[in-house]
Amino acid sequence: VQLQASGGGLVQPGGSLRLSCAASGSIFSIRAMAWYRQAPGKQRELAAVIATGGRTTYADSVKGRFTISRDNTKNTVYLQMNSLKPEDTAVYYCNAEIVVRGAGPDGYDYWGQGTQVTVSS
Repeated sequence: VQLQASGGGLVQPGGSLRLSCAASGSIFSIRAMAWYRQAPGKQRELAAVIATGGRTTYADSVKGRFTISRDNTKNTVYLQMNSLKPEDTAVYYCNAEIVVRGAGPDGYDYWGQGTQVTVSS
């Protein structure tokens, strides 16, 4: 099982970016999916999470500007980021709790490789 993130880049303040993260491999089911971010010199923090049924939770710092969504038919999670600020600059990591086919009922945590988002004029 692996997660492949894409969509990062350089954007001016006030701009938008959309991140994608696709899970592949021997997947039975995917539970919660999330985006974390880690700015230089700081700890990794949760930006947004979406449950299997679609309920979402956001960090206060991104609420109202970021939208997390998922397409269960594609095993993919998205992060639409609007009104970006320089303080949003970070490496963004996707995360998912995945039940692996044939490995029992427990879910395991998987991480994507990270994608750089830089907000600068």
